[in-house]
This record gives sequence, C-alpha cells and structure tokens, in this order.
Amino acid sequence: MITPSPYLMPTYNRLPIALSHGQGCRVWDTEGHEYLDALSGIAVNTLGHNHAGLVAALRDQVGRLIHTSNLYHVPLQDQLAEKLVRLSGMQRAFFCNSGLEANEAALKLARLQGQARGRGPSKVIVFEGAFHGRSIATLSATASAKVQKGFEPLVEGFVRLPLNDLAALEQAILEDASISAVFLESIQGEGGIREAHLDFLRGLRALCSQHNVLLMLDEVQCGIGRTGRWFAHQWAEILPDVMPLAKGLGSGVPIGAVLTHGPAADLFTPGSHGTTFGGNPLAMRAGLATIAAIEAEGLLANASARGDQLIQGLKRRLTGLNGVVEVRGRGLMVGVELHKPCADLVKYGLERGVLFNVTAERVVRLLPALIITSEEIDEIIETVGDLIAAFASTNE
Repeated sequence: MITPSPYLMPTYNRLPIALSHGQGCRVWDTEGHEYLDALSGIAVNTLGHNHAGLVAALRDQVGRLIHTSNLYHVPLQDQLAEKLVRLSGMQRAFFCNSGLEANEAALKLARLQGQARGRGPSKVIVFEGAFHGRSIATLSATASAKVQKGFEPLVEGFVRLPLNDLAALEQAILEDASISAVFLESIQGEGGIREAHLDFLRGLRALCSQHNVLLMLDEVQCGIGRTGRWFAHQWAEILPDVMPLAKGLGSGVPIGAVLTHGPAADLFTPGSHGTTFGGNPLAMRAGLATIAAIEAEGLLANASARGDQLIQGLKRRLTGLNGVVEVRGRGLMVGVELHKPCADLVKYGLERGVLFNVTAERVVRLLPALIITSEEIDEIIETVGDLIAAFASTNE
C-alpha cells in the first residue's frame, strides 16, 4: 500500500498504487500487479507505453539536444508546425508546455482581437460544463465552482452560456459589441464527455465569421486523433480561428501548441508572448514521432473502429439498466453517465485490473490509447460493464 509523501503538497487524492512500467496498453505497479490502461494518462499516452518508434526517437534526441531556448531557431519547431498546419488547415503555430498554457495563449489572442477591433476591453463567451485549466485566467473560463473556490476574485470578461444553444449565443453577440471570441471544447472532457453538436459548431462558425468574432476551439483533450479524425471539430467540416492543443501531441512528453488561422495568425508579434521551455527539441521530436506513428499505423481508423466497438458494446451491456443515464462519446473518448456519484468505481476497477477515472462526479471516463486492440476493447466492455451494472443496481 502506497502512502502519501509528507514532502509533497497535497494537491491530489492519489490512488494507492505506483506504476512501474508499461507495454502497449498494459501497465504494472511496483508490487507487480498488471492493469489494462483505459485512461492513457488522461488522453496523453497516444501510442500507449514503450512504443518502439517513440522510444527510439526520444533516445536519439536526448543524445543530441534537449533544450536550447527560443533565443535561437529550433528546426524541429518548423517541422512540427508544418505538419500540424497541413493536418489542420490552419496557418501558424506557437509551442508551449501544456494545455493550460495553450489556453492562456488563446485568451491573450482574444484580448488582442478586441483591441484590434477598437472596441475597448473585450469579453469571451464560454460555456456551462467547460474546463480550460487551473491558472487564474483559465479557471475563470472554467465552469467548475469547485475549481474556482478560494481563488476569487476571478478574472472578469467571461460570459457563460449553455452549450449547444445557438439562439442564446447569437443573442449574446448581438447585444454586446465587446465580445471578441467564443471559446469552447469541441468535446468537453472534464465536463463529462459532452459534445458540441456538429450543427451547433457549424452555426457557431457562421456567426463568428459574420460578426468578426474569433472561434477558439479547445482540442487539448479531444485532438490528435482521439475521435478518429485529427481534430474533433473536423467532423463538422469547419475551421476555427484559434485551436489550443496538448496532451496526446507528445505521447507523454509535456507539450502544448496553439494553431491560428486568418486574422488570428497575425495577432502575436515579437514580445507579445513567449516561453522558456516551450518548443524545446525533445518535445518537438516527441510530437513528430507521435504524428508519424499515427499515420504509419493507421491509428485514426483504429480509433474510430475501436471507439465504435467500445460505445456499442457498452450500450448493449448497459442501456436500459436502472441507474445508467447514457453511454456517449466519439472515437476513443467515451463516457458512461450514472444517476449518482460513482467515484468508488475507480477503486473497484483497480481490483479488477482496469484503469479509468470518474469525472463530473457521475461519469465514468474511458480514454484508451489509440493503439488499443479489439480484444482489449472487449476486456474493457466486460470488466467496466460489469462494474457499472453492479454499482448502478445498488440503492446506496
């Protein structure tokens, strides 16, 4: 049994295991117990664990350069930016270290957009259920009172609306000329695997274009192939103005990026934003190796097929059971909502050898690596399905 360290700030309620090593979608703890990893580091380990191509690339890069700073040109930045621009249809990239930093950069772009329009202090539309990070600005954009508690006063300038209500959004833009951007996750992760409907995204794109408002789509969790396309908004066949990325882009190496298009591509100028560690050669090599593996191994198609298998399998197992509200998701981003809080399911999962987590108190979240096999999906369906069915049927 692992006990909390007295030397660490108690910012996490950690599970009582410590992981030692992994292979593919399997991990082992320091006591030798094996687990099927259905969370992949919260959508980070795109290629699973100990992926041969990624390991070789990182070993080679560590022997060359790990860090140089942005005082000098970093050729690997150019290469990764070109790849991301080609895959997304965007124009320019800025590299940082995390999703929080990427979202902070997006919010700075929104402010610059307001200044560029000459309308004074700007406001950003955000949504119920949103999660964009834990810095002062991003937690202000986040919808969680729990995350915000104790950090007041929050940053001003956010207008919160219900997700997928296009009429409310149009009214807000028409009534307030200071709105410079609309900021949302294409699929809410921490908010419980809730999609922005495709028609809503299309209507949002049209409204933002009409009113010279930036459309900023947070793809930190749902991007980089997780839904079966490179970016989740591509299912709606639209193009955002700003797109923050992170998590799965580096397959475990810390990385963040902001892609821009149109007027947003020219808002940052020398001195207006920066980072010491962002875009370092090691992170850039990880991003390039991740994209190369996704392309070479057909992982977009695998994410789509295995995601359909997972969603349909869980629906067959759970739909209609008392206590189960809904099975939902897209690709390998799947949630099962229950009628009651279900955090205890996570420890039951440990006992059965499957790693997953619970978000929004009542949603079992499954985010397996893009390399997961059909047999492993069946294992998740059987084990997690049994756990949920048993838990949902109790009258606690």
